Amino acid sequence: MTTRNASFQQWQSYLGNRAKRTRAGRFLVQGVRPLNMAVEYDWPIETLLHRIDGAPLSEWARGVLRAHPARQVGISSELIGELGEKEDSVPELIGVAETRAPRLRDLELQRSPLIVAFDRPSSPGNLGTLIRSADAFGADAVVVVGHGADPFDPQSVRASTGSVFARPVATVPSVDDVVRFRDDCARAGGRMDIVGTDETGSRDIAQHDFTGGTVLVVGNETRGMSAAWHAACDAVVRIPIGGSASSLGAPSAGAVALYEIARQRNGGAQR
Repeated sequence: MTTRNASFQQWQSYLGNRAKRTRAGRFLVQGVRPLNMAVEYDWPIETLLHRIDGAPLSEWARGVLRAHPARQVGISSELIGELGEKEDSVPELIGVAETRAPRLRDLELQRSPLIVAFDRPSSPGNLGTLIRSADAFGADAVVVVGHGADPFDPQSVRASTGSVFARPVATVPSVDDVVRFRDDCARAGGRMDIVGTDETGSRDIAQHDFTGGTVLVVGNETRGMSAAWHAACDAVVRIPIGGSASSLGAPSAGAVALYEIARQRNGGAQR
C-alpha cells in the first residue's frame, strides 16, 4: 500500500477518533513491547501492517510475520510512519487489534482480589501508566469509572507498555456499578472493601490492612475522588508526603498505593 486509500484512512482514524475506534471495535498497537505482549497474551490481532521499503525488516519483525496468522499488509515507510506517530523513526510493524470490553461480573479473580478503579481519568497516558503499575504489582483488573479516557487510545496502550494486554480493563458508567459488584462478591462469600486514596484520608496508607479483597480507588487527576466515591468507600487513606508538593499525581499515587498493598500481601510488617 502506497496511497492513502480507504483502509489507510480507517486505520489512521483510530489514532485520534475514539468514536471510530469504538464503532469499529479496533485499535492500533504500536511498538515492539506492546506487540510482543499482544502476541504473548493471545490478543486478537486482525491485521499486521509491515514496512515494504527502506532497510530490511529485522529478525524480530520477520519472526512475528511468520508466526502470527493475522492478515498481512505491506505499507510504505511514509504511511506506516504516520500510523506510528514517531518523528524520529519508522516502525517495522503495527498491529490492528480488536478491542475487548470485559464485564465486571465476568472477571476471573484470585481469592483476595485487588481491583484498581480509576475515577474519570482525563489523560490516556495517565490511564496507561496506572494499568502498567496495576500489572506490575499484581492487581486482577483495572476499572475505568465514568466518562474517562479510552484504554485503547494509542497513548494509553503505549504508556502501559503492553500491560493493557496482560490485565483486563473494564469500563463502567458509575460508582454504583462497582458498589453492586462489591455487594455481589460479599453475598457470594468474598468480602471486598472499597478503599479510596485522598489527602483527606483518616489514616496513613500503611496503617490500613489491605490483605483482604480490595477495590483501590484512584481519583481524577484534577478533582480527586468524587463525592459519590467518598460515600461509597469503606475507608479513605492518605499517602504521607513532604517537600513543597501539595499532592501526588494520580498515577503516582496509584503506584505508591499498589506497592504498599503488594508489600503487605507479600508478608511485610503491619503497622
